[in-house]
Amino acid sequence: MKKLLLLAFLLPAWTQEAPRLNVLFIAVDDLRPSLGCYGDPLVRSPNLDKLASRGLAFNRAYCQQAVCSPSRSSLLTGRRPDTTKVWDLVTHFRAALPDIVTLPQHFKNHGYHAQGFSKIFHGGYDDAPSWSAPHATPKKPGFGPEGQARLKELVEEAKKAGRDPKAVRGLPWEAPDVADDDLADGATAGMAIQALETLKDKPFFLAVGFLRPHLPFVAPKKYWDLYKEESFKPASNPNPPQDAPKYAATTWGELRAYDGIPKTGPLTDAQARKMLHGYHASISYMDAQVGRVLDALDRLGMREKTVVILWGDHGWQLGEHGYWCKHTNYEVAARAPLILSVPGQASAGKRTDALVEFVDIFPSLAEICGLPRSNGVEGTSFKPLLDDPSRPWKKGAISQYPRGIPGQGRCMGYSIRTDRWRLVEWAIPAKGFAEYELYDHQADPGENVNLAGKPEHAATVKELVGLLRSGWKGLAPKEK
Repeated sequence: MKKLLLLAFLLPAWTQEAPRLNVLFIAVDDLRPSLGCYGDPLVRSPNLDKLASRGLAFNRAYCQQAVCSPSRSSLLTGRRPDTTKVWDLVTHFRAALPDIVTLPQHFKNHGYHAQGFSKIFHGGYDDAPSWSAPHATPKKPGFGPEGQARLKELVEEAKKAGRDPKAVRGLPWEAPDVADDDLADGATAGMAIQALETLKDKPFFLAVGFLRPHLPFVAPKKYWDLYKEESFKPASNPNPPQDAPKYAATTWGELRAYDGIPKTGPLTDAQARKMLHGYHASISYMDAQVGRVLDALDRLGMREKTVVILWGDHGWQLGEHGYWCKHTNYEVAARAPLILSVPGQASAGKRTDALVEFVDIFPSLAEICGLPRSNGVEGTSFKPLLDDPSRPWKKGAISQYPRGIPGQGRCMGYSIRTDRWRLVEWAIPAKGFAEYELYDHQADPGENVNLAGKPEHAATVKELVGLLRSGWKGLAPKEK
């Protein structure tokens, strides 16, 4: 008996807690905060809104780089892009960090069953050591019948012209009259529900990735029918920010690769409305699939012992500044939704304006579930915000994006978002100095006028540069 008591004393605290909290980890591709729970009156997102009513919605959550693989690699390792060395779509984080322990791997190493479906890490760059069971992706087409036929035509045209058929993207949008499960996200929801039914008696970290609203905007017709296209209006600020460096812009090449989209210049108003329609329809389709998974969690009696976290990997520009897609350091690209529901939390149904970063998610989930902090993680646990969403928090959130400047090589733009300001520092090696952008979110929330060159803002630029260069440790909140 004495030996058993001694063993119990020596075991880590998390091994003695029963039952341990599960984690349902929901990743959504290209989702900006266009949701009812974030104040968007047009979008139909009842299931995500319901999740927010049972959890805490973060109004100001920022990714570390506004493109899929760098953002996901950063979030899932708890390290920033300059540590993972992932700034593009072709580099795996284990090239620089072969022995790193990822977020799901951390849970797996502490007795959880870790399993992932569809896009969690960037497509094609999955990470086998992270999972207890092989990662699985549904074998479903990305288009409906019309889209599949058109894609086949475009592939044949590319072959005849000597172009790479793998570069063909097909239609930018489609509203096929098909069932939810005929497309990937519906099938992913079904796989996740099956997994929940088999995992109800063991602690789990279940990662479920939804593709929409990523391009192409393909969703069953019934979700398009939720909206009237004439209700969508093009962005009210279609011009680049005044006095911003030209290289800070994006040419939105991702969208231009799709059939019928102009290779240069703006979309027509009709195309812009169709894009807005398709983006919203895709959100509603994804929302319905999230709802199916959450309903299964309730039906199986698992909600009260499961942490649910939902995040979009970055924002998405819908014509603001004349840009589409992501690939910038601006607010609409770097800011994304983050919703966290923890059994028994005091903040259920509340929102917080605290500045948080996606690199904070790893240490936060570990602390919430009673696991030790992983060595080397570069984020701050936001668990204290669950008890007091209005408490003082981080001084800023840092994002970054690389650019190739003609005749000057590559440079990196580092952005810091504080309560009032966004500063971007573009370090240009060929010039031997930096250029800056400064936006006042009090007077200019759309980031339409760069104030960095104004003498009256020189002190603000200097202060923010100092905060940016203090690094992630310099952003940490003060203890109460």
